[in-house]
Amino acid sequence: MNYIKTKVFELTHLNCKMAQLDTTRPLIVGPDVPVSPYPIKMKGEVVRGFGRGGKELGIPTANLQEEATEALCKDVETGIYFGWAQVGNDHTVYPMVMSLGWNPYFKNEKRIAEVHIMHTFPEDFYGVELRVVVLGYIRPEQDYSSLDALINDINIDIQVANNSLARPAYTEYKKDQLFGIPG
Repeated sequence: MNYIKTKVFELTHLNCKMAQLDTTRPLIVGPDVPVSPYPIKMKGEVVRGFGRGGKELGIPTANLQEEATEALCKDVETGIYFGWAQVGNDHTVYPMVMSLGWNPYFKNEKRIAEVHIMHTFPEDFYGVELRVVVLGYIRPEQDYSSLDALINDINIDIQVANNSLARPAYTEYKKDQLFGIPG
């Protein structure tokens, strides 16, 4: 299995020393074929979030309605997930990563599902239906001591999701009936 080794450097405010944290993460997660509880299928209207994804992180997200988030939380634990997503009347199915939970770095007071679709859209799509097939779990939620550390981990999550979705059994789910694409 391939792994990525990352180094995160943090400047401590009290003594101005650099602290180095080495982490090693797999570049592919999950078995070769999705197993229970996956696939998890959900859909809901895209609603306005906190405006952090695109503006603060440079990683735009589509936030799902609270009802869709709560339904999903009954089936799985909070954390980072991967799968496929489709927006509105666009027939294209895109890879996605999803944060499900409290987002400890931002100290959210309620759980949210934030889907980062790995595609650049020309405009926001609030009020449009988002369809998602969740196929696997990447990692648990974490708190971060810096925004840079959070952004670094999200970028690794995106790489892990792309690699994990490239396997044939996962690619087949792009044709799932939730997306309305003849297989």
